[in-house]
Amino acid sequence: MLKRTIYIGNSTYLKLKQNQLVVECAETKEKKGTVPIEDMALLLLDHHQIIISTQLINRLMGNNVAIIHCDNHHLPNGLMLPMIGHSELTERWREQLNATVPLKKQLWKQTVAVKISNQKQLLKNNGQPTEAMNSYLEKLTSGDETNMEGKAANHYWKYILTDFQRKRFGTAPNNFLNFGYAVLRSIVARALVTSGLLPAQGIFHRNKYNPYCLADDIMEPYRPFVDKLVLSFIEEYPMEEELTKTAKSYLLKIVTEDVEIDGKVRPLLVAVTTTTASLYKCFTGERRTILYPKIIF
Repeated sequence: MLKRTIYIGNSTYLKLKQNQLVVECAETKEKKGTVPIEDMALLLLDHHQIIISTQLINRLMGNNVAIIHCDNHHLPNGLMLPMIGHSELTERWREQLNATVPLKKQLWKQTVAVKISNQKQLLKNNGQPTEAMNSYLEKLTSGDETNMEGKAANHYWKYILTDFQRKRFGTAPNNFLNFGYAVLRSIVARALVTSGLLPAQGIFHRNKYNPYCLADDIMEPYRPFVDKLVLSFIEEYPMEEELTKTAKSYLLKIVTEDVEIDGKVRPLLVAVTTTTASLYKCFTGERRTILYPKIIF
């Protein structure tokens, strides 16, 4: 069964009762609904007057449910994950930490190759030029030491949207992209913990201030799926520029977006777990390649 993403955007009291998330009005205590904990993958908190019980948090962590907190701009700025997501935790950490530099360089090359390929397919589907992307793929080396990822990104953003500059705090649809990427990052971090891996120990990203370096690595080939969803949203709501509840509800569909992985069509949430499980097998030597998704239309 596909796990659910629960979005809370009102003044609410959240508590646990009979292994269910109970949603109550913060003022009247009127019950608004319930959700079985075992059905949940993500809980997104997007209001400054949400009260959540520690008993509920404890049960959510015990069921590998990621809790995402949003800031005053309604963008995710905090993520809570269980400390122990797998029974073989220390053994899996050891395998990950002992990964050699050549292995990590090869894994990063694979990661960049799939990201560029997915960007290329999205460009092609939108009738945009892709010849340069083929060149970047051909020139890709171990560890991407010549930064083909960056060159491909420059070409991609030049054509995928009209008169657009990709900036973290830029105008719309930057806000839609930022929201989608933040949710995607949380999905990947959750899957890494479930697979018994350290999200902070990346294969390419290295930053002593970043606790999710590996999540930032593994999410790269998945970014075009967010872009695809944002393009669909813009087409359906051409006048929308603010990150409204309608926009957030639409973008949260990223969890159920269909992707092709290992020759099968799967929801993105399931595919990410397949990816992280295959990554661990690369660390142990059972596999030589990471299973990544292909974008489909």
